[in-house]
Amino acid sequence: MIKGLSWLSTLKSAKVNRENTTGLCVGCLSPNAINGLCGPCRADLPVNRWHCRCCALPLAHSGDSHLCGDCLKSPPPFDRSLIPWRYQYPIDNMISRYKYSRQHKFARPLIAGLSGHLEHALQNGNYAKPHLLIPSPMHPARRRTRGFNQARDIAEQVGEALNIPVGAGVVRRVRRVQAQRGLGREARLANLEGVFEVCTQVPERVAIVDDVVTTGATMRVLARALRDAGAQDIQIWALARTPG
Repeated sequence: MIKGLSWLSTLKSAKVNRENTTGLCVGCLSPNAINGLCGPCRADLPVNRWHCRCCALPLAHSGDSHLCGDCLKSPPPFDRSLIPWRYQYPIDNMISRYKYSRQHKFARPLIAGLSGHLEHALQNGNYAKPHLLIPSPMHPARRRTRGFNQARDIAEQVGEALNIPVGAGVVRRVRRVQAQRGLGREARLANLEGVFEVCTQVPERVAIVDDVVTTGATMRVLARALRDAGAQDIQIWALARTPG
């Protein structure tokens, strides 16, 4: 079982990040891992079972055909969100290690799980397959600091698994913004006003890809820019969704 990813030692971190230990579980170092997680650790992941059918906000009651209050009050400019997990322990630690410390081994099981979740949804949910995956763009200065854009990394792996091209240059950030962490949805929307520019033509069906959807403000602004540029069916694909 996952016993606290935050206290894994430097030695253990090195072991699970070497190519010759790809069979080890990143949570408990069990040798019986598939795509980086053993069965018990995989069972510990917080599944986003009950959620808003549009923005995937986790809900307290059963069913996935309901709309949350925000989507009822202010329908977003995207059509649906496919997000398999809630942004809670241990998902939050795994994504943080991947995103801020470049420990890609922690993302490998999540990206593989997302690909499987999406494949099942596209086959059984009457959803049209997107023509193009669009990673949530990162300002060049932030990308240089972090070393990579995790949204693009996720999109490229999912795109390869599902045979969907990735349009990393379709949208760009034209300015840096105040850090979104700690801001509410309205403040985030104001902070993001005019931040995205669509650089090329977009196809009818697209999916925006990111690691975590928090308030949904970034997805709203980005989806609006894509819809204004001609996209008709817009999906949001991400690893995790924060609870309300």
